Amino acid sequence: MRFRRNLERIAEVMAYELSKTFSYISSEVQTPLGVAQQQISKDKLVLATILRAGLPFHQGFLNYFDHSESAFVSAYRRKSSHAEGFEIDLGYFSSPSLSEKVLILSDPMLATGLSLVACCKALIEKYGTPTRIVLCAVLAAPEGVAYVRSQLPNAEIWVAQIDEKLSEKGYILPGLGDAGDLAYGDRI
Repeated sequence: MRFRRNLERIAEVMAYELSKTFSYISSEVQTPLGVAQQQISKDKLVLATILRAGLPFHQGFLNYFDHSESAFVSAYRRKSSHAEGFEIDLGYFSSPSLSEKVLILSDPMLATGLSLVACCKALIEKYGTPTRIVLCAVLAAPEGVAYVRSQLPNAEIWVAQIDEKLSEKGYILPGLGDAGDLAYGDRI
């Protein structure tokens, strides 16, 4: 529970900082006592996350961007004969149209960057091209950040912490371990 809540809290802080980069318009809002001028975001947001590790991180963004739409992708590492040692398998997709919207794709760990890139490209292919792509992670490896930048050069990367390096198996070092397992227990 503490790990899930901490992921959520980091996302809330990141969402607050990210909100400063949006476009706003002045709008009249009716309050119980009168009319007030408020700044309302012009950006339409889609919050996307990679199941299952990303759920608490997604919730933190949703706590701040409560009028946004949500998207979900299941992705996992499958052993492979390739040099990386694994491939990314994408499964379930659920998303609204991304056209003319800001896509905020979150995953707590950005290790190799393979799953984040695969999910982002698949979402765009299936649901349209967003006006802006923001990729958010709690922890990242420098190699993963470099890979994402090479594959998605127009995407913004927001990361709370960049650790030292990747292990031979593609895990962040020193890292925290598997975010999904830490949040929800070992996979069955």
